[in-house]
Amino acid sequence: MPVNGDGQSGIGNGAGPFSPRAGIPQAGIIDKSPLMKTMDDLSSGPGISSATRGPSTYFAEPTEHDDPSTSIRNLDLIAGADPVMQPRSPSVEFADSRREGLSTISGVFAPVALSMFSILLFMRMGFVVGQLGFLMTVLQLALSYMIVLLTVLSLCAISSNGAIEGGGVYCECFNIYLLKKSFVLSYDGLIYNNYIKSFLNHFSDMISRSLGPEFGGAIGVLFFVANVFSCALYISGFTEALLNNIGNGQFPDSPTWRFIYCVLVSLILLVLCLLGAALFAKTALITFILISICYATWIFSVLFTGAFDVPIPKVNTPAYRVHSNDSDPDSPLIEDFNQTITARYTGFSFHTLAENMLTNYTMDYTTERPTDFALMFAIIFSGVTGLMAGANMSGELSRPSHSIPRGTIQAVITTFIVYICTAFLIAGTSSRNLLQNDYTVMMDTNFSKWFILVGIFSTTLFSSMSNLIGSSRVLSRLSHDRLFGFLLRPATIEVGDGNPIASVIIAWIFVVLVFLIGAMNKIAKLTSIFFLLSYMGVNVATLALELTSAPNFRPTFKFFSWHTCALGVFGTATMMLVVDASMSAIGVVSLLILIMVLHYQAPSLSSGSISQALIYHQVRKYLLLLDVRKEHVKFWRPQILLLVSRPASACPLMDFVNDLKKSGLYVIGHVRKGELNASEVVDPLHQVFPYWLSLVDYLKLKAFVELTLSENIRSGIQQLTRLSGLGAMKPNTVVIGFHEEVPTNATLQESQLLKDLRYSKIDRAAVVEYFTAGDYMPRELNGNIERLTNLDYVNILNDVIHMNKNLCISRHFHKLDKEALARGWNGGKRYIDVWPVDLQKPVETGLGFDNSSLFLLQLACILSMSSRWRVHARLRVFICVNSLQDMHRRERQLKNMLDTLRIKGESIVVPWDHVVCHFGPVNAAQPTQSRSTEQLPKAYLTAFNDMIKRYSEEAAITLLNLPLPSLDTQDNANK
Repeated sequence: MPVNGDGQSGIGNGAGPFSPRAGIPQAGIIDKSPLMKTMDDLSSGPGISSATRGPSTYFAEPTEHDDPSTSIRNLDLIAGADPVMQPRSPSVEFADSRREGLSTISGVFAPVALSMFSILLFMRMGFVVGQLGFLMTVLQLALSYMIVLLTVLSLCAISSNGAIEGGGVYCECFNIYLLKKSFVLSYDGLIYNNYIKSFLNHFSDMISRSLGPEFGGAIGVLFFVANVFSCALYISGFTEALLNNIGNGQFPDSPTWRFIYCVLVSLILLVLCLLGAALFAKTALITFILISICYATWIFSVLFTGAFDVPIPKVNTPAYRVHSNDSDPDSPLIEDFNQTITARYTGFSFHTLAENMLTNYTMDYTTERPTDFALMFAIIFSGVTGLMAGANMSGELSRPSHSIPRGTIQAVITTFIVYICTAFLIAGTSSRNLLQNDYTVMMDTNFSKWFILVGIFSTTLFSSMSNLIGSSRVLSRLSHDRLFGFLLRPATIEVGDGNPIASVIIAWIFVVLVFLIGAMNKIAKLTSIFFLLSYMGVNVATLALELTSAPNFRPTFKFFSWHTCALGVFGTATMMLVVDASMSAIGVVSLLILIMVLHYQAPSLSSGSISQALIYHQVRKYLLLLDVRKEHVKFWRPQILLLVSRPASACPLMDFVNDLKKSGLYVIGHVRKGELNASEVVDPLHQVFPYWLSLVDYLKLKAFVELTLSENIRSGIQQLTRLSGLGAMKPNTVVIGFHEEVPTNATLQESQLLKDLRYSKIDRAAVVEYFTAGDYMPRELNGNIERLTNLDYVNILNDVIHMNKNLCISRHFHKLDKEALARGWNGGKRYIDVWPVDLQKPVETGLGFDNSSLFLLQLACILSMSSRWRVHARLRVFICVNSLQDMHRRERQLKNMLDTLRIKGESIVVPWDHVVCHFGPVNAAQPTQSRSTEQLPKAYLTAFNDMIKRYSEEAAITLLNLPLPSLDTQDNANK
């Protein structure tokens, strides 16, 4: 039989005695056999090779480094630039691109401290102590600060793992590193632009984002929402202080009017944010000094003011309610503001301190609802959530990776001490009645309330503006990363200095919507939940980075471990449930949904993803547990290596094998003829590999790609067969195309590929152009495509069998139309036909299937189980018998055997006396002796071929056994 093809997609013209009806794809199966191990190994001839297109990537890697202080030169890394000549020894360093900016105190410590003082210090500390008592207040403060501190440790670890770009917490969670012009390189000789790009790509683990689009984007959304709620909370606090202390009741006060006042205040903040955040950031230190002075006046009042009665504020309407008829306790309640109600301020007294030690839950007079542990924790925690204020201003810091950890921890410790001291002094100076009925007790007990009022206005305005700026920066980064497509496209609008005005306006709109919730304590509860959820995300991110042991996660901040991260996750999750279990559950579910949506919809970013690190960590662990010595036939599955020479004509076969793998390993192997040139440092296949990956993605194949470079095709295929896979996941079956007389034309078109692929950086038109280009296949001097010789092809088949692999030879798959199969091909149902016939022993053919026949049945069964084939094709198994035998009995036996093997298929018994008669005995003494391949009569093979064409005319795919190759490889090649 003449065979002289290219070993690619198994496409030919159907010539030869082994060619069933044209148009029916076939897979010839040759099982691994010990007999084939004795075959001669003949030398291989010229082989086929595939040449790459486009420019190669060259780079010379530095071998040594100079002192970092010498030979510093900034290079603009521009694609396509001419090589840079720099007569210096190799030197690579990263210079600090931020020479000017805010210091640790002014840029981090002051903003964080101001945000953590917020409304709690001046407006709610007395209420908290009055409800919880001093001991429980200290406990809740410790619990809140423990969660904050654990989150700070995680935040410091992320922020100190390289340089940080503007964008605040979101960019820290993504761990964006500013390279741009901070990459400094000098090298003796030629430095290619492609080397720079290659260096950056290989360095991407350290310079890319820590979490990736799924987790980082979801946590970024949480930070945005949390900052929006926090901004609304502080503006509500400002409005409350304004109405209660200025105007002496001249301003109208109702829920609607309070909403209007909040909107007006937020408009002022919006205008300030639109003018820019740089000036605001530089005023943080001044504001902090002002707040410190205001707080110091209260300390002075505590130390030097004696006892007196404090009027209960009129805003506490429940305190002024009396019965309309004093003598009738059932009479309706009315509000009598003409009366004067006071509570005692005792000055510091141990007796007062003892009375305020334990809890005494009453009613919150702003909402007129009872208080409890959860509500009080929500109020406390919402007031200490400003630890991200410094991180949100990372773009204005001179050394963010140094300033953020140091300044944040200093601010956390300082504010904790201040809160403990404040709680102690309040508990020792104010009666329980005063604390429970006057939220502004610090102002009413100060020698001048204006100092405290200035402190309230300063902290609330600063904190609200800080949160508005932070939320806008997070939203801006989300929009620039295109994580939500067109939804956030308007948020990318910026002015010349980089101020994201559109993001600021969008964030302001959301703040206004939060005002509709109403009372400040209600907003505080939701603010706490969102911040707890956000902090849990930060701790989860750092925990994942720690557990995956990412080599490039090397933060300079060392005071953290996976234990602190895990404790932070546990603490935040527990307190979320304590505050509000139902809202927390909704938040967690929303987060998971957002992660899944981003996983499937987010565009590809040139950054690493924590999900990939987690997958790698788990896959490596379980691959080690997957032991090849524990394999069992019950759990056998095909692990296929498909050898492809020309993908442009092999796409139908690649798609078919994808259906055949049944959750098994699928590797697409390709051999490029050539050798590694000593003058080339880059592997010539380096630029080819992305095109193959894109092709696999566009075809929607679940396959790995293995490429190799070899001096001849046969050696390359040996490499792929031996080395493909990993551990116990190595191919056990090799699929190779039939060797046709004439190579098949390229049939790959854009219409065969998916229209859009978010992870591919190569569009489908470029993929099609690459694989269908005329220079893809190497050519001989006469212009014809260079192809394998017959001898090489047969030797390759023998090599596969010698390496103990199952061998499948495919043919005519260019005519397999799966769309036509789904339509029913002229309205009729198609079949998967299996012919488990041993042509070398026709007389013994029956139900005694050998390993090859059982393997054939297994593949057919797996194919029939795949979704498309299961619906549109039926399995048929043919058994050939002599007409003298009991055909009905054989058919029942075949059906019973299929039932035993749990194979759903139709059993068909075919008489083939007219075929066997051409076989003839070898001699009269041994009429049933088997014959070798070269002894099979041509008339016998032709008759068998005609029988297959007659019975399998309606088949979509035909599978049959091929005779075992003989020891004479040259004779097989000639046939």
